[in-house]
Amino acid sequence: QVHLVESGGGLVQAGGSLRLSCATSGSIFSINTMGWYRQAPGKQRALVASVSSGGSTISADSVKGRFTISTFDAKNTLYLQMNSLKPENTAVYYCKVVSTAGPIYWGQGTQVTVSS
Repeated sequence: QVHLVESGGGLVQAGGSLRLSCATSGSIFSINTMGWYRQAPGKQRALVASVSSGGSTISADSVKGRFTISTFDAKNTLYLQMNSLKPENTAVYYCKVVSTAGPIYWGQGTQVTVSS
């Protein structure tokens, strides 16, 4: 059974930084992409950034230049460095894994709250 565990969320003032981590466990034979999504209250879950096994990244326009997604390491751990945080970045941040075989996995989420 595959589990994803996010950590690193918390309360930070506007302009501050946080680093999110996504640790995976279980049998994921091969990963196609890993990514970060977020869901703010009353809004749909949306892509923040993702990275492929080949290292290609995609980021939402609103976070470009401020958020950096890592490539996933041999332990399939993923990071998201978030700098210059804004109140509108407040959301629950989720890690997502798309395996090469097809199954998709989600973590339970970590809350990020940015105060003004």
